[in-house]
Amino acid sequence: MDSLKICIIKPNKSSYSETFIQTQIELLPGEKQVLYGGDFPVYQPNGKFLIKSVTGILSYLIQKRLFKKRDIAVRNSALVNYLKAQKINVVLAQYGTVGATITKACAMAEVPLVIHFHGVDAHRQELLNTFKDLYKKAFAYASALIVVSNDMRESLLQLGADANKIHLIPYGVRTDLFKPVRLSAEPHFLSIGRLVDKKAPIITLNAFAQVAQQFPTAHLSMVGDGPLAQEAKARAKALNIVQQVTFTGVLDRKAIIQLMSRRTYAYVQHSVTAKDGDMEGTPNTVLEASAAGLPIVSTRHAGIKEAVIEGVTGFLVDEYDQDAMAQHMLTLAASRPLAEQMGQAARQHMVKHYDIQQQIAKLNQILLGAAKIRA
Repeated sequence: MDSLKICIIKPNKSSYSETFIQTQIELLPGEKQVLYGGDFPVYQPNGKFLIKSVTGILSYLIQKRLFKKRDIAVRNSALVNYLKAQKINVVLAQYGTVGATITKACAMAEVPLVIHFHGVDAHRQELLNTFKDLYKKAFAYASALIVVSNDMRESLLQLGADANKIHLIPYGVRTDLFKPVRLSAEPHFLSIGRLVDKKAPIITLNAFAQVAQQFPTAHLSMVGDGPLAQEAKARAKALNIVQQVTFTGVLDRKAIIQLMSRRTYAYVQHSVTAKDGDMEGTPNTVLEASAAGLPIVSTRHAGIKEAVIEGVTGFLVDEYDQDAMAQHMLTLAASRPLAEQMGQAARQHMVKHYDIQQQIAKLNQILLGAAKIRA
């Protein structure tokens, strides 16, 4: 098969909350070049500026920071030159905003573009208003649009995307890394994610407080950090559950796997639609916990509705229904056989439908199709 030369463009050099992007970079076959630096790439893989001349960089900074321009000729030219010099077959833009901003340069370089949407880029209203016109151009030029949930698909359709270009590929999970665990002896619950509005950590704490009243040995570990961290800690204190809640801060993958295997009974996540319209895609943490054989308690939100089989691999509640969440947590705490049964079913569901190799293979076929390279 011909070798695929792919340029992956992402906003951040590295981000602990974007493991799905790093996994794609690691596992996608072919020759990969990774650019980064915001909605439009500023840096090459070696960390050097994409714009090579000092005068060009100064021109770019003035136009971006002083005049707030989005279409900057010197920046477009730098990306065009890079794509041509590297003989790139296809560009994979991580996030819709990145794809929309680089569309013009990809068209100038005559390189196919595949745009991968992740969540905020398909739902947050202020962002959608800002990028409305650029999205229309991106939808027209892009060879394919990747979404991770049916809700996201509907959002793109409402924004004017061509249904034939939209491909549903949920995030995959490393079932070889996240292996079945033995549930903890006590009802220890785990929640992972940035402490932000759409993760609703306060709702999770309110629900757990009801569990703690009936199960004195119950415990909740909240992994992550974010703008709601201090509010969450204050809420735990107000609920008088400080001794039963651990705020771990950010943990790497290895530490999370250890926490799941040593001190976890069930996984909880109360994802909601934030006030600004921001939503999840399909939370990787739900997939990873399911692959580890943990029963799930979460919400009927975005891709979670597909990742969790209600009543089989876990329980789902309506957004903001903390009492229902507490009740399902209590049900699991009271029945170890049920928790184990659901956890086993969750693992099987991940292996059958969400294994990372399956999802990478689907994405690779779309990239090959866009580049018109035969497998």
